[in-house]
Formats: sequence, C-alpha cells, structure tokens
Amino acid sequence: MPLPTYLQIEPVGQCNLRCQMCPIQYRTDGPPHGPLAFMEFETFVRILDEFAGLRELHLQGLGEPMMHPRFFDMVRFAVGRGIRVTTNTNATLITDKRAEQCVTSGLECLHASLDGARAETFERIRVRANFAKVVKNLERFRDVRGRMGSKRPALHIVVVAMRQNLAEFADLVRLASNLGAEEVFVQQLCHDFGESSLPGKYQEMRQFVDDQTLQTEDTGRIEYSFAEARRAAEETGIKLRLPRVRALEHAPGTPGRERCSWPWTGAYISYQGYMMPCCMVSTPDRVNFGNVTGRSIADVWNSGDFNAFRAQLESGQ
Repeated sequence: MPLPTYLQIEPVGQCNLRCQMCPIQYRTDGPPHGPLAFMEFETFVRILDEFAGLRELHLQGLGEPMMHPRFFDMVRFAVGRGIRVTTNTNATLITDKRAEQCVTSGLECLHASLDGARAETFERIRVRANFAKVVKNLERFRDVRGRMGSKRPALHIVVVAMRQNLAEFADLVRLASNLGAEEVFVQQLCHDFGESSLPGKYQEMRQFVDDQTLQTEDTGRIEYSFAEARRAAEETGIKLRLPRVRALEHAPGTPGRERCSWPWTGAYISYQGYMMPCCMVSTPDRVNFGNVTGRSIADVWNSGDFNAFRAQLESGQ
C-alpha cells in the first residue's frame, strides 16, 4: 500500500505544561528524567525524503512544538518542498520573534489550545500555564501578523470539551473572535484509556476521562451550551465546529474505513520515530507498529503488525 499524503509528526516529546487531560504528566521523557525529547532534524528530513508524495504535514504531539530549537527550520524545509504545514501550540512560548517566524516560515495554520474563558478554569486544566500570558501571546501573534500585512498563518482555537468548561464555550467563541481567529474547534476527550492492556501509570487518566467526558453528561446541559456557542459564533462571524453530543453508533458490519479511515489515509510518527495508529493513541507504549529510524517507512507502514491492526478494524473487533 502506498504511503499516505497526510502525515503528523511529533517534533517534541516533552512539555512545559502538565495539562489534566494529557498523559505526558505520567511520562519521563526529557529533563529532569533524561535527555531532551526532541526529534533529530536529520530524522525529520529523512522522513520527508521517504514521503515523496506528501501534501500536508501537521506538526503536533504530546509536547509543545515550539520548544524545539529547529521547529521553524522544520516548517521552512517542508514548505520548501511544496507541503502545506500546520501545527498545534499551547501558546505559552509565542514571542514577537516567534510570531514573525510563524509568518515568514510559510506556516499555513496555527492551532492554539484554549480550554477555558476564565483564568480559574483554564489554569486548573492547563497546569503551569498563565491565562493572562497566553491571551497576551495570542494578541501578540494577531498584532504581529497584522503589522506584517499577512493573513497567514490562520489562527484556529482548539477546545477540549469537558464538564468543567462546558459552560464557557460561548465566551470562548467571543474571546477567539477578539484574538482574530478564523475558527473554533471543540473536540471531545478522544481517548478513554479503556483498553485492558493499559500501562499502570496511565490508570489515573482513565478515571479523569470518566469524570470529565461529555459522553455521560446531561444532554440538556450540553445542548444549551452548544446553542449558546452557536449564537456567539453567528454574532461574531467566526466558524464553529462542535462535536456530536453522543458518539456515533455504527451499524454492525460497517467497514472499518467508514468508521475510521486513519490507518489507510494518514500516518503519525512520534519524536522517537515510532509509527502509531494516530495521535489519539497519545503515547507509543500503548501501541506502535515499529520504529522508522531503523527501518524504511514503507516497511513499517506495510508491516504485519500494522496490517493486522487494519484487519481487526475492518472486522469490527
């Protein structure tokens, strides 16, 4: 099977935050536990060399991408090959210089995480972050981009939906509009950490998801919050993407690719070089199909382990 045209790469496996919904808080990648958890630039180049038909690259993972000293070199290198490049950020490290580099590097879209419209909520969820500083940094990005006369990179605000921030969605839409964002994307807590093989260190994550998921929240409360958010989006003219109130139930026998096309259409590679099913797996010690630093990417993509995973998904197991 040919390599996909869409790829996600995790440039950094360490982070300056300890967000409640992120398993990085239970890992020991990077200081003070070990060496810097950065993908080698040479590894990045080799990966792109092997993805000859790549059209879109999203730089994101558990760590904050802008911690990488060569992050913007990665962006420029990929853009120079005609690849559309986007990234995620927690927006804690945006300076005037980095805001300028976002524009000059050719970055297409900056997805900034903002999980609360109030400092109390935001800082409870995004441990170690300062709400006022993050908002100021995003204002800085908006202003620098404006001074440079550019509309790119576009700014999209990403919100992880939880019980504790559900009431703030409308205010988040208004805040995003003030920050010059084009879109607000609200997503569910996507990984439930429910597998029986879950490593013990992530057991607390399973409890957190159980406590905060909207999948078991009162539908009336969800629908009211969503309606208020839609009203705010109409008032401000911003695009709003909301998740389903309840998970989509697939009919028995629905082909695997119709339930999730990722294992056929997209690839995800961690900073160490592990190929995983997708970013929602979060960490390669849950599942991975091999390391591309010692094998060809095509070999891992078409490996027995990966094909067995696809077959299991196709079977509905």
